[in-house]
Amino acid sequence: MKKQQGFTLIELIVVIVILGILAATAMPKFLDITNSARVASLTGVAGSMNSAANLAHAAQLVAGSASNVGAALGGATITMANGYPTADAAGIIAAAGIDTAQWTVTGATVQMKNGASATCQVSYAASVAGALPVVTTTSTGC
Repeated sequence: MKKQQGFTLIELIVVIVILGILAATAMPKFLDITNSARVASLTGVAGSMNSAANLAHAAQLVAGSASNVGAALGGATITMANGYPTADAAGIIAAAGIDTAQWTVTGATVQMKNGASATCQVSYAASVAGALPVVTTTSTGC
């Protein structure tokens, strides 16, 4: 008769406990990476808004248009006010090419979908009297 070989119950429990300890130590690192990725996405959207505002402003200047006349940018006409895109879907959202499948857009405020809190957002304040528009990133709660 052959002797059966295999793992004992105690050996299996020890391996499961070790795997549990490793998973518990790796979990906080994973959560921190998720937060960092969300903040990086917000920073990217803020940069996109700043760049799009400056490109639309330059396109309007090159065309020699008045400060409230729409500017052609990437095949679309961007609504302008005071020489910069307006704070709406036809203005900065269209100019920056923000995808509404990934972002919740309310006026000129862009919020992250996918489990982030309502304070994880980028806001665009349109130009006032020719001053530069202001892009504000709020990353608390990401």
